[in-house]
Amino acid sequence: MRFETTGQRPVAASGIGLHSGVPVSIRILPAPVSTGVVFLRSDLGNFPIPASWRYVARVSYATSLMRQGVLISTIEHLLSVFYSMGIDNAYVEIDNLEVPILDGSGRPFVELIREAGIRTYRTRRKYLHVRRPVSVEERGKRISILPAETFGLTCETDYRHPLAGPQSFEMEVTPQRYAADIAPARTFGFDYELDQMRDMGLIRGASLANAVCFTRDGILNPEGLRFPDECCRHKALDLIGDLALLGKPLLGHVIAERAGHAMHAALVARIMSDPSLYELLTFDQLPSRPVQANAVFQAVAT
Repeated sequence: MRFETTGQRPVAASGIGLHSGVPVSIRILPAPVSTGVVFLRSDLGNFPIPASWRYVARVSYATSLMRQGVLISTIEHLLSVFYSMGIDNAYVEIDNLEVPILDGSGRPFVELIREAGIRTYRTRRKYLHVRRPVSVEERGKRISILPAETFGLTCETDYRHPLAGPQSFEMEVTPQRYAADIAPARTFGFDYELDQMRDMGLIRGASLANAVCFTRDGILNPEGLRFPDECCRHKALDLIGDLALLGKPLLGHVIAERAGHAMHAALVARIMSDPSLYELLTFDQLPSRPVQANAVFQAVAT
């Protein structure tokens, strides 16, 4: 994709926050060139919070942004969809503190993007091209980015569960493959951890309609899993959403080994704190061309 994009028309959705349980509505609006993604707290006079690594506030069970004391929480699913479907610029009006969880996956947001349509600007898109390997490691967990000329990822998880044991998922991220293979994967949890999480003020809005819930040897959701490795695919979805805080589409191969939001954020901060690790290039400056050609992108996004 050579040029920056935004939506063609406003779209809206409503639901509840996964952790807060509060009702919330969002509107996704077109935005000018070089705006990036900016959240607007419509309940607070459209107070703006850019979707940037500079404003990362909490990275425990979700990724949150804070600017001048104003919070936006659980942003990773929506940002993952924007990033993977090629939306560079958008205003997101939101009337409460947490993005709605909807069905727990990225699929409803993909459908919103398709409903909105995509407008292409004449401004050349800049990619963040990783120049040399970089990694963050802690207590047997690790996340790395290797130089590459496309955006690829390898995600490994192990929750020591009969249905969520060692899993590995690898793909080159394009809008078409993301929409089919990552976006439908839902957030998940384990029934024996629910009380502890609620005591921490979390998952007040969780239900079987917006999350997969595992028992010690099975699953409570009557419809079952959408993928045998749904947990690993959802972690890939979260990972992409956190990488979106780089602010530019990434060219590199990301390898996440049992990593979570905190490690994702640490990797982003490390990259952005050292300009020698990356270069900003337009499509025409790339040694070879990314797979996401404009024609394929438009076919998927509309």
